[in-house]
Amino acid sequence: MKIGFIGVGSMARAMIKGFINSRNINSNDILIHSKHSNNYVNFAKKHELTAVSTNEELVKNSDYIILAVNPNQVVDVLKDTRKLLSVDNKILVSIVWDYSLNRLEELTDYDLPIFRTVPNVNVEINTGSLVYTYNENFSDESLNDIISKFNLLGDMINLPENKLNTAGALVGCTPAYAYLFADAFSRVAVKHGLSKNESNNMIAQAIKGSMNMIIKSNDNPADLMDEVCSPGGSTIKGLLALKENGFENAIDKCFDATQDN
Repeated sequence: MKIGFIGVGSMARAMIKGFINSRNINSNDILIHSKHSNNYVNFAKKHELTAVSTNEELVKNSDYIILAVNPNQVVDVLKDTRKLLSVDNKILVSIVWDYSLNRLEELTDYDLPIFRTVPNVNVEINTGSLVYTYNENFSDESLNDIISKFNLLGDMINLPENKLNTAGALVGCTPAYAYLFADAFSRVAVKHGLSKNESNNMIAQAIKGSMNMIIKSNDNPADLMDEVCSPGGSTIKGLLALKENGFENAIDKCFDATQDN
């Protein structure tokens, strides 16, 4: 099974590293090409990938073709490769924001199996979240196969396409917000006497454990918060301070901003 990446930006690189880290994909079976050679040749050498000189060569020699370019490049890339995509049971995988299955079919072939997914950067360490949808051109076997491949990168969440952008923003953007949250608490802990290294480690472990509780518990996050808050204790005082200073409103505005296209 050959996996080809057209475009080697941050998310593509995270996915490639995740596939390699899974030990289920041979690095030589990952083909890459980008518009500018300095974006992919050295990366290919470092990770023992197969660098190819054109998108056409990549499509011809890959089974899964992962479209990972900027949105303004999609039309040109698919115009150049559409005939090659239509042969040899190839599957197109798009991680490009806002290109619907129908639009991708228009640009390629209405009989082509197309899989859309929005991953987050945690795929690099195989703990990602990937929301996905697909068209009707998959056999049961080919669909199971592609899902099993992407399961190597993290948890797969199947949704109808009309929910993909909202869910994609939730899983795709949240790592940055989590880093901001961790950094803010870490820095204020330094102000109160901890070292930055101590603070980073402690806040990371606290967040990790708390997220595992959400996943494993039958309680919702509000119930879990109540369990941490003792009457008159530090936690409830801190939560009230967050609310009084607009924490929830900021989250609301933050997410709304991701939906303004």
